[in-house]
Amino acid sequence: MAHHLFALDENQLRQLVNARSTWRSFVDARNEAQQVRGSMAWKKVKEREYLVRKSASGAQKSLGPRGPGTEKMFEGFWRRKEEAQARLKAMRERLEEQRKLNRVYGVGRTPAVVVRVLAALQEADLADKFVVIGTHALYAYETAAGVHVESGVLATQDLDLLFDTRKRLAFAASLDRTGERSLIKVLQRADKSFRLRKERNENSTAVNDKGFEIDVVRRMAGPAADPHPLRMSDDEDDFWAVQIDQGDKLASGRKFEHLVVASTGEMALMRTVHPLEFIRLKLELAARKTRDAHKAPKDRAQAEVVQQLWDEYLQHMADRPQSGTPLI
Repeated sequence: MAHHLFALDENQLRQLVNARSTWRSFVDARNEAQQVRGSMAWKKVKEREYLVRKSASGAQKSLGPRGPGTEKMFEGFWRRKEEAQARLKAMRERLEEQRKLNRVYGVGRTPAVVVRVLAALQEADLADKFVVIGTHALYAYETAAGVHVESGVLATQDLDLLFDTRKRLAFAASLDRTGERSLIKVLQRADKSFRLRKERNENSTAVNDKGFEIDVVRRMAGPAADPHPLRMSDDEDDFWAVQIDQGDKLASGRKFEHLVVASTGEMALMRTVHPLEFIRLKLELAARKTRDAHKAPKDRAQAEVVQQLWDEYLQHMADRPQSGTPLI
């Protein structure tokens, strides 16, 4: 069954290209600035001065006594830091210009709350530990194709984030560097109204004041190295990741990354499942006898529209590596 796909006009496509270019430059500038986070200073210990590197989290490390080598290191660090901060400031200003143009030209329509959540995860260095699954993946596919799909297949008020349990140690380290105690605190950077709703004595869903929900899910627990139940942090009021039976296929399958744009013009990188994986899993869900009768038709419709996007617009991705390269 063919679905209506509405191609972006020339002005919209041109603006999307410009926005993506600016986003790439912004990401480069942000990565460069992250390399020189924290500070360096001289510290006097028993009549001698030592160069000390202080991380963003407050940890200190001595780099050696004062001398030609450490003085050169000190000067180079502060020069790079000043240059990186100036470039990042300039790129933030350019990004804001592109945000306004995105809104003027109507380039994007990803829900703003989704884009802000993705941006908050990226700022906290947590984005690569999660995969967006479900309906919202269609926003990444349609943006890559330069079209808008019919709105009926996109209607949803919840975002499912699949946590890769294989990265839980890296997740904990990144969360610690943010200065936040929990994942819910990171998501509240995107929308301060998010609150966890208790179900069966476990915090499994966050809801904001507009009724938008976020669930954190995971693959079914396997060996002892993959524990369950799994709370996302030591904070007793944080998410518990919920097991789903398709979790292993989703976590292990091919991935797809693309810039998405909100109706407000804001941008973020969405990491989701490959379109062909999405089609296969949606058809598998729809065929289950236990599937909710109200959800199965939507599963099939979404599989059909993504197949159409693949056939008509995304065939150039067929030879990309399985791990996926961001199309931003």
